[in-house]
Amino acid sequence: MTTSTAPTFNPTEQEVIVLFAVWDMIGEMVNYARFVKGDLVEDVQLIFNTEAHSRVFIILLGDFLSRPQPSRKRGIPFNLPSPPDLDQVANSYLFYLRQICSNPLLGFDASGLTKAVDQFWAWLDGESLVEKVWFPELQLEADLNVKRISYLKICANISKHNFSRLQDNVRKIQDILAASGNPVGEQEGYQSINAFYEWFYRHVFSYHTSTLAEFLNEIRWAIFEYLQPVYRGCLRQESGEIAYTYVVPPEIEQPLAKAMFWDLMNAVRTPPYFRRFSATEVLKRRY
Repeated sequence: MTTSTAPTFNPTEQEVIVLFAVWDMIGEMVNYARFVKGDLVEDVQLIFNTEAHSRVFIILLGDFLSRPQPSRKRGIPFNLPSPPDLDQVANSYLFYLRQICSNPLLGFDASGLTKAVDQFWAWLDGESLVEKVWFPELQLEADLNVKRISYLKICANISKHNFSRLQDNVRKIQDILAASGNPVGEQEGYQSINAFYEWFYRHVFSYHTSTLAEFLNEIRWAIFEYLQPVYRGCLRQESGEIAYTYVVPPEIEQPLAKAMFWDLMNAVRTPPYFRRFSATEVLKRRY
């Protein structure tokens, strides 16, 4: 009987895997399968095609705002380091992007990516003040100060799971209510799920949809720009020939990392289809 040994991925290979994962996740969120197609100009307000597309978007966003799924035996896949537990935003793929920004290995100039990541990080770490939130099941009205990343992840989980799988999220809602001076018990916490979701998903998240898409799209464009010199340097194509190949950097040795490098280079052959845009300022003044 043979035992398999988990491969060890070096920092360059990890950078490839993280960038490809992020590119793929953002591509699943910010596209015209999710949003009504229109001209992207200044003062943009994006609208989901359907309610189902809205729910899928926030579920995918919740995955992006979480750490990669660890296993009990091997920890986080690809030998990626574990983010600090106490920092909510760090427990997301932004943590790994920030590591790339501080020590870029594939490219040289990660300043654009640094700016895009830092701006989204700061926004997520900020708080939304939502006044007069009404919980009819509890006959309770409260002004709630909630970190943006907190309510986004809670709403993502509510969108994905039945109430019987939301115990951790119920505790978080209890903590939010307690911080507002309205402590409730566990049963009341479960009763508050629908009202919390109604306020923070249907109102606050819907209000911030365009802003969230802008942040994500800026990260995708920054990855594209960061990798352009890499793409030009490794592409090999004979004049007049359709066939092409990539010269894979020698630091990339694992077969999976090599395959993802090819996929990543193919992804950045052309600019992102969803062009850069600025969400309307009207949708950035509240929450």
